[in-house]
Amino acid sequence: MRKGLVLEGGAMRGLWTAGVTDVMMEHQLEPDGLIGVSAGAAFGCNIKSRQIGRAIRYNTRFAKDPRYSGLCSLIKSGDYFNAEFGYHIVPKQYDIFDDDAFEQNPMEFIVVCTDVETGEAVYQPLTKADYDTYEWIRASASMPLASKVIELGGRKLLDGGVADSIPLEYFESLGYDRNVVILTQPKGFVKEPNKLMPIMRIALRKYPNMIKAMAERHIMYNQELAYVAKAEEEGRCLVIRPDEKIPIGHISHNPEEMRHVYEIGRAVGERYIEQIKEFYQ
Repeated sequence: MRKGLVLEGGAMRGLWTAGVTDVMMEHQLEPDGLIGVSAGAAFGCNIKSRQIGRAIRYNTRFAKDPRYSGLCSLIKSGDYFNAEFGYHIVPKQYDIFDDDAFEQNPMEFIVVCTDVETGEAVYQPLTKADYDTYEWIRASASMPLASKVIELGGRKLLDGGVADSIPLEYFESLGYDRNVVILTQPKGFVKEPNKLMPIMRIALRKYPNMIKAMAERHIMYNQELAYVAKAEEEGRCLVIRPDEKIPIGHISHNPEEMRHVYEIGRAVGERYIEQIKEFYQ
Protein backbone atom coordinates (compact mmCIF):
# COMPACT_ATOMS: atom_id res chain seq x y z
CA MET A 1 0.00 0.00 0.00
CA ARG A 2 1.25 3.47 -0.91
CA LYS A 3 -0.27 6.34 1.03
CA GLY A 4 -0.76 9.53 -0.94
CA LEU A 5 -1.90 13.08 -0.24
CA VAL A 6 -3.43 15.14 -3.07
CA LEU A 7 -3.74 18.89 -2.53
CA GLU A 8 -5.66 21.04 -5.00
CA GLY A 9 -5.04 24.77 -5.25
CA GLY A 10 -7.32 27.71 -4.65
CA ALA A 11 -4.98 30.62 -3.91
CA MET A 12 -5.65 31.88 -0.35
CA ARG A 13 -8.18 29.07 0.19
CA GLY A 14 -5.01 27.05 0.56
CA LEU A 15 -4.71 28.37 4.12
CA TRP A 16 -7.78 26.28 4.93
CA THR A 17 -5.90 23.26 3.58
CA ALA A 18 -2.86 24.25 5.66
CA GLY A 19 -5.06 24.10 8.74
CA VAL A 20 -6.08 20.54 7.90
CA THR A 21 -2.55 19.38 7.09
CA ASP A 22 -1.03 21.02 10.18
CA VAL A 23 -3.39 18.90 12.28
CA MET A 24 -2.28 15.83 10.33
CA MET A 25 1.36 16.66 11.07
CA GLU A 26 0.62 17.18 14.74
CA HIS A 27 -0.76 13.63 14.78
CA GLN A 28 2.30 12.29 12.90
CA LEU A 29 0.16 11.33 9.91
CA GLU A 30 2.57 11.44 7.00
CA PRO A 31 1.93 10.06 3.51
CA ASP A 32 4.49 8.27 1.37
CA GLY A 33 3.96 10.85 -1.33
CA LEU A 34 2.36 14.24 -1.83
CA ILE A 35 1.26 15.97 -5.02
CA GLY A 36 0.37 19.65 -4.84
CA VAL A 37 -1.15 22.07 -7.31
CA SER A 38 -0.70 25.84 -7.05
CA ALA A 39 -1.35 26.78 -3.40
CA GLY A 40 -1.31 23.06 -2.68
CA ALA A 41 2.33 23.07 -3.79
CA ALA A 42 3.29 26.40 -2.22
CA PHE A 43 1.94 25.43 1.20
CA GLY A 44 2.33 21.66 0.84
CA CYS A 45 6.12 21.88 0.70
CA ASN A 46 5.99 22.61 4.45
CA ILE A 47 4.66 19.09 4.98
CA LYS A 48 7.79 17.56 3.49
CA SER A 49 9.95 19.89 5.60
CA ARG A 50 7.73 19.08 8.63
CA GLN A 51 7.18 22.75 9.55
CA ILE A 52 3.84 23.00 11.32
CA GLY A 53 2.30 26.47 11.19
CA ARG A 54 4.75 27.96 8.72
CA ALA A 55 2.23 28.74 5.96
CA ILE A 56 -0.13 30.72 8.17
CA ARG A 57 2.77 32.36 10.00
CA TYR A 58 4.50 33.98 7.05
CA ASN A 59 1.29 34.83 5.21
CA THR A 60 -0.11 36.76 8.16
CA ARG A 61 3.26 38.37 8.91
CA PHE A 62 3.64 39.74 5.39
CA ALA A 63 -0.02 40.18 4.48
CA LYS A 64 0.27 43.97 4.26
CA ASP A 65 3.93 44.17 3.28
CA PRO A 66 4.29 45.62 -0.25
CA ARG A 67 7.54 43.70 -0.63
CA TYR A 68 5.53 40.47 -0.47
CA SER A 69 2.54 41.18 -2.71
CA GLY A 70 0.36 43.89 -4.15
CA LEU A 71 -0.36 46.05 -7.17
CA CYS A 72 3.02 47.75 -6.98
CA SER A 73 4.74 44.39 -7.36
CA LEU A 74 2.42 43.47 -10.24
CA ILE A 75 3.12 46.72 -12.07
CA LYS A 76 6.88 46.67 -11.47
CA SER A 77 7.61 42.98 -11.96
CA GLY A 78 4.58 41.37 -13.60
CA ASP A 79 3.97 39.25 -10.50
CA TYR A 80 1.36 40.12 -7.87
CA PHE A 81 3.27 37.96 -5.39
CA ASN A 82 6.83 39.23 -5.55
CA ALA A 83 8.96 36.41 -6.90
CA GLU A 84 12.29 37.25 -5.31
CA PHE A 85 10.99 38.38 -1.93
CA GLY A 86 8.28 35.74 -1.48
CA TYR A 87 10.06 32.69 -2.85
CA HIS A 88 13.72 33.38 -2.09
CA ILE A 89 14.17 36.07 0.58
CA VAL A 90 11.38 35.06 3.00
CA PRO A 91 12.41 31.36 3.15
CA LYS A 92 16.08 32.24 3.54
CA GLN A 93 15.95 35.25 5.89
CA TYR A 94 12.59 35.82 7.60
CA ASP A 95 10.78 32.48 8.02
CA ILE A 96 13.47 29.94 7.35
CA PHE A 97 12.50 26.96 5.24
CA ASP A 98 14.14 23.82 6.62
CA ASP A 99 16.10 22.70 3.56
CA ASP A 100 17.76 19.81 5.39
CA ALA A 101 14.48 18.38 6.67
CA PHE A 102 12.96 18.69 3.19
CA GLU A 103 15.83 16.76 1.61
CA GLN A 104 16.07 14.11 4.33
CA ASN A 105 12.37 13.30 4.37
CA PRO A 106 11.85 10.32 2.01
CA MET A 107 8.33 11.51 1.15
CA GLU A 108 7.93 11.95 -2.60
CA PHE A 109 6.91 15.52 -3.45
CA ILE A 110 5.54 16.44 -6.87
CA VAL A 111 4.28 19.81 -8.05
CA VAL A 112 2.00 20.38 -11.03
CA CYS A 113 2.55 23.20 -13.52
CA THR A 114 1.03 24.01 -16.89
CA ASP A 115 3.22 24.30 -19.99
CA VAL A 116 1.83 27.41 -21.70
CA GLU A 117 3.09 26.32 -25.12
CA THR A 118 1.30 22.97 -25.06
CA GLY A 119 -1.46 23.67 -22.52
CA GLU A 120 -0.59 20.35 -20.87
CA ALA A 121 0.29 19.45 -17.31
CA VAL A 122 3.91 19.09 -16.19
CA TYR A 123 4.53 16.88 -13.15
CA GLN A 124 7.82 17.79 -11.48
CA PRO A 125 9.29 15.72 -8.63
CA LEU A 126 11.29 17.84 -6.19
CA THR A 127 13.95 16.35 -3.93
CA LYS A 128 16.55 19.11 -3.45
CA ALA A 129 15.77 22.34 -1.59
CA ASP A 130 17.56 24.61 -4.02
CA TYR A 131 16.80 27.69 -6.12
CA ASP A 132 15.17 25.72 -8.92
CA THR A 133 12.89 23.88 -6.48
CA TYR A 134 11.61 27.19 -5.13
CA GLU A 135 11.06 28.30 -8.73
CA TRP A 136 9.10 25.15 -9.59
CA ILE A 137 6.85 25.78 -6.60
CA ARG A 138 6.43 29.38 -7.70
CA ALA A 139 5.56 28.27 -11.23
CA SER A 140 2.90 25.90 -9.94
CA ALA A 141 1.28 28.78 -8.04
CA SER A 142 1.64 31.46 -10.74
CA MET A 143 -1.92 32.46 -11.60
CA PRO A 144 -2.54 33.78 -15.13
CA LEU A 145 -2.93 37.58 -15.22
CA ALA A 146 -1.39 37.84 -11.73
CA SER A 147 1.94 36.34 -12.81
CA LYS A 148 4.31 36.44 -15.72
CA VAL A 149 5.29 33.27 -17.54
CA ILE A 150 8.20 31.46 -15.87
CA GLU A 151 10.91 29.84 -17.99
CA LEU A 152 12.26 26.80 -16.21
CA GLY A 153 13.55 23.39 -17.20
CA GLY A 154 13.32 24.26 -20.88
CA ARG A 155 9.62 25.06 -20.57
CA LYS A 156 7.39 28.10 -20.17
CA LEU A 157 5.14 27.58 -17.16
CA LEU A 158 2.16 28.90 -15.23
CA ASP A 159 -0.39 27.67 -12.66
CA GLY A 160 -0.74 23.89 -12.60
CA GLY A 161 -4.44 24.14 -11.86
CA VAL A 162 -5.13 25.12 -15.47
CA ALA A 163 -4.15 21.68 -16.81
CA ASP A 164 -4.73 19.34 -13.85
CA SER A 165 -6.52 20.83 -10.85
CA ILE A 166 -7.02 17.64 -8.84
CA PRO A 167 -4.32 15.15 -9.93
CA LEU A 168 -5.72 12.06 -8.22
CA GLU A 169 -5.77 9.99 -11.41
CA TYR A 170 -2.14 10.85 -12.15
CA PHE A 171 -1.07 9.97 -8.60
CA GLU A 172 -2.88 6.66 -8.80
CA SER A 173 -0.97 5.94 -12.03
CA LEU A 174 2.24 6.17 -9.97
CA GLY A 175 1.00 3.46 -7.63
CA TYR A 176 -0.51 5.52 -4.83
CA ASP A 177 -3.59 3.52 -3.93
CA ARG A 178 -4.67 5.03 -0.58
CA ASN A 179 -5.06 8.72 -1.20
CA VAL A 180 -6.37 11.48 1.01
CA VAL A 181 -7.67 14.20 -1.30
CA ILE A 182 -8.08 17.68 0.16
CA LEU A 183 -10.36 19.93 -1.89
CA THR A 184 -11.00 23.63 -1.35
CA GLN A 185 -14.58 23.75 -2.59
CA PRO A 186 -17.61 22.32 -0.79
CA LYS A 187 -19.60 19.29 -1.94
CA GLY A 188 -21.84 20.09 -4.89
CA PHE A 189 -19.57 22.79 -6.30
CA VAL A 190 -19.64 23.09 -10.10
CA LYS A 191 -17.05 25.22 -11.86
CA GLU A 192 -18.41 27.66 -14.42
CA PRO A 193 -16.64 29.03 -17.53
CA ASN A 194 -14.05 31.69 -16.78
CA LYS A 195 -15.59 35.15 -17.11
CA LEU A 196 -12.17 36.68 -17.71
CA MET A 197 -11.52 34.77 -20.94
CA PRO A 198 -11.67 37.92 -23.13
CA ILE A 199 -8.80 39.36 -21.09
CA MET A 200 -7.02 36.00 -21.00
CA ARG A 201 -7.14 35.79 -24.80
CA ILE A 202 -5.33 39.12 -25.03
CA ALA A 203 -2.80 38.47 -22.24
CA LEU A 204 -1.96 34.96 -23.49
CA ARG A 205 -2.31 35.63 -27.23
CA LYS A 206 1.15 34.15 -27.88
CA TYR A 207 0.02 30.83 -26.43
CA PRO A 208 -3.09 29.47 -28.20
CA ASN A 209 -2.88 26.09 -26.44
CA MET A 210 -2.89 27.82 -23.06
CA ILE A 211 -5.92 29.86 -24.09
CA LYS A 212 -7.68 26.64 -25.10
CA ALA A 213 -6.78 25.03 -21.74
CA MET A 214 -8.09 28.08 -19.88
CA ALA A 215 -11.31 28.10 -21.88
CA GLU A 216 -11.90 24.41 -21.17
CA ARG A 217 -10.71 24.40 -17.59
CA HIS A 218 -14.21 24.21 -16.13
CA ILE A 219 -14.88 21.06 -18.17
CA MET A 220 -11.65 19.43 -17.00
CA TYR A 221 -12.29 20.45 -13.39
CA ASN A 222 -15.82 19.10 -13.26
CA GLN A 223 -14.68 15.83 -14.86
CA GLU A 224 -12.00 15.52 -12.19
CA LEU A 225 -14.58 16.15 -9.47
CA ALA A 226 -16.60 13.28 -10.92
CA TYR A 227 -13.50 11.06 -10.93
CA VAL A 228 -12.80 11.90 -7.29
CA ALA A 229 -16.43 11.20 -6.35
CA LYS A 230 -16.26 7.76 -8.00
CA ALA A 231 -12.96 6.95 -6.29
CA GLU A 232 -14.45 8.06 -2.99
CA GLU A 233 -17.50 5.85 -3.51
CA GLU A 234 -15.27 2.88 -4.31
CA GLY A 235 -13.17 3.50 -1.19
CA ARG A 236 -9.97 4.33 -3.10
CA CYS A 237 -9.67 7.77 -1.55
CA LEU A 238 -10.76 9.75 1.47
CA VAL A 239 -11.99 13.21 0.50
CA ILE A 240 -11.84 16.17 2.87
CA ARG A 241 -13.85 19.21 1.80
CA PRO A 242 -14.91 22.45 3.47
CA ASP A 243 -18.46 22.34 4.80
CA GLU A 244 -19.29 25.53 2.92
CA LYS A 245 -17.62 28.11 0.72
CA ILE A 246 -14.34 29.20 2.32
CA PRO A 247 -14.72 32.85 3.35
CA ILE A 248 -11.70 34.33 1.58
CA GLY A 249 -10.92 35.51 -1.93
CA HIS A 250 -8.07 34.51 -4.22
CA ILE A 251 -6.09 37.40 -2.76
CA SER A 252 -6.23 38.74 0.79
CA HIS A 253 -4.24 41.27 2.79
CA ASN A 254 -6.21 40.74 5.98
CA PRO A 255 -4.31 38.70 8.61
CA GLU A 256 -7.44 38.11 10.70
CA GLU A 257 -9.31 36.77 7.68
CA MET A 258 -6.39 34.45 6.99
CA ARG A 259 -6.29 33.18 10.58
CA HIS A 260 -10.05 32.62 10.55
CA VAL A 261 -9.81 30.48 7.40
CA TYR A 262 -6.86 28.57 8.82
CA GLU A 263 -8.72 27.84 12.07
CA ILE A 264 -11.75 26.58 10.13
CA GLY A 265 -9.38 24.17 8.37
CA ARG A 266 -7.91 23.04 11.68
CA ALA A 267 -11.38 22.30 13.04
CA VAL A 268 -12.17 20.16 10.01
CA GLY A 269 -8.81 18.41 10.35
CA GLU A 270 -9.55 17.54 13.97
CA ARG A 271 -12.93 16.19 12.93
CA TYR A 272 -11.39 13.92 10.28
CA ILE A 273 -8.27 12.84 12.12
CA GLU A 274 -9.53 9.43 13.23
CA GLN A 275 -10.86 8.67 9.75
CA ILE A 276 -7.47 9.54 8.25
CA LYS A 277 -5.68 7.28 10.74
CA GLU A 278 -7.98 4.41 9.90
CA PHE A 279 -7.73 5.03 6.14
CA TYR A 280 -3.93 5.10 6.21
CA GLN A 281 -3.62 1.89 8.22
